[in-house]
Amino acid sequence: MPTECISYKDTNYFSKLICDYLDQVSQLKDFYDRFPKIDNFKDQIIDKQQSYSDINRKVLTEVLSKQYTDFKISDLTQNNLKLLEHTNTFTITTGHQLNLFTGPLYFLYKIITAINLCKELKVKFPKYDFVPVYWMASEDHDFDEINYFNFKGKKLRWNRPSNGAVGRLTTEGLDAVLEVFSAELPLGAYADKLKKLFKQSYLEHDNLSEATRFLANELFGDYGLVIIDADDVALKKIFAPCVESELLQQTAQTQINITNQKLEDLGYGTQVNPRDINFFYLTDELRERITLVNSKYHIVNTKISFTKEEILVELKNHPERFSPNVVLRPLYQEVILPNLCYVGGGGELAYWFQLKSNFEVNNVPFPVLLLRNSALIKSGKITEKLKSLNISNKDLFLGKDSLINKKVRQISNIDIDFSPQIKHLQEQFKALYELAEQTDASFLGAVKAQEVKQLKGLKHLEKRLLKAQKRQLKDQVERMAEHYNLLFPNGNLQERVSNFSEFYLEYGDALVPELLHVLNPLAGEFVVLDL
Repeated sequence: MPTECISYKDTNYFSKLICDYLDQVSQLKDFYDRFPKIDNFKDQIIDKQQSYSDINRKVLTEVLSKQYTDFKISDLTQNNLKLLEHTNTFTITTGHQLNLFTGPLYFLYKIITAINLCKELKVKFPKYDFVPVYWMASEDHDFDEINYFNFKGKKLRWNRPSNGAVGRLTTEGLDAVLEVFSAELPLGAYADKLKKLFKQSYLEHDNLSEATRFLANELFGDYGLVIIDADDVALKKIFAPCVESELLQQTAQTQINITNQKLEDLGYGTQVNPRDINFFYLTDELRERITLVNSKYHIVNTKISFTKEEILVELKNHPERFSPNVVLRPLYQEVILPNLCYVGGGGELAYWFQLKSNFEVNNVPFPVLLLRNSALIKSGKITEKLKSLNISNKDLFLGKDSLINKKVRQISNIDIDFSPQIKHLQEQFKALYELAEQTDASFLGAVKAQEVKQLKGLKHLEKRLLKAQKRQLKDQVERMAEHYNLLFPNGNLQERVSNFSEFYLEYGDALVPELLHVLNPLAGEFVVLDL
């Protein structure tokens, strides 16, 4: 499979913060601990081994064993579950929402990055074992973010009312989505497999967490992936001391606000803003914020409230009712897992940079932060069409308008690049500026105004000529636009919009193995794949 790597900066789709992190810019080093280089994992292993308790490991493995009861898994996943009982085993974790049918394509890239990193670490550190973990964001409550997936330009949506954590939602109504999806699919064995996978995942499981576990296991179980649902009373009990600290002292808000100011002073934006208390109150019917007002703990949009003594009793008796928000979910993850590294997208890593000081005050090692693999998949057909138009992979990342303008200039029979004329005009005005300074400096303004006017006129003529050439080359322009739109739906990266099912229709069971083969977790570059 031919591949070409492009720097993240040159794609023009990644923030300055992420590009600076990949370049290891010195001003960012206070916001993370160790950069994701293979040698840096040795010290990360030592730190985690010293801090992660045997008690936490025992509870974790018992919970996972319970969650996998009566669940068909591969020998490799079963072995990884056993390995987690040992003190020399560590995890590489990625997390994702419970998007319908995986949601965007990058769901696959996240998990593939984690799996491949585990393989590399095992080669480098053979005395240790490494397990890839998918953390299901089962406690999220923003249903509108996860209730659809895109298929060939259409949005297939699951319409139903939703309250509380999405992982607890029943799969009611997904038979209607399957009916619509089936109607969109062509005939063929791969289409039949997709229908079967959707049916088995969503129509044969009672809630969204169970359905998502089945789906992720079907896609990645053969590679040893371990899937965890942290919406569990035993795991929450481990985290209870951190919950109590947050309820009583509100340390996260103080620490993260200091970090946010430092990031803003350096010219970076921030992804999340902490609240006074960064927990939700969770039941089957609701997930609402906990606020502290006049020394009482109130559950927003309800009549529920607690005194200090009452909420501590509630925490002791029902730790499962305290659900961390985006600020404290990472801390929860690192408390309950023997984790070395978090694999995330650019937006995720951006908010992780805000959290390091809060980890320090809680005495929890901060994980290595690894930007997940990113890729653009091109079919053989579209690759040949782009070659016929002399469009390179790098050209694709110019953006549609710039790409078309560049190619129209290249294939046009006339020269529509006015750069020489503009340069000549600028040289002429240099002489006029010198003449004005020698005679009457008050004319400098008039000279400048005339220069701006004439340069503007030249650029306007260039645009008109380019527009005329686009009309003359209408067929080529339309083909370029069509190919670009296929690769960059709605002007976005393919991985952020398209669902894996579109590519499974073409590549079938070879899709995941091929991606595992070509994606390098530590390469730090965007990959263009000719599948």
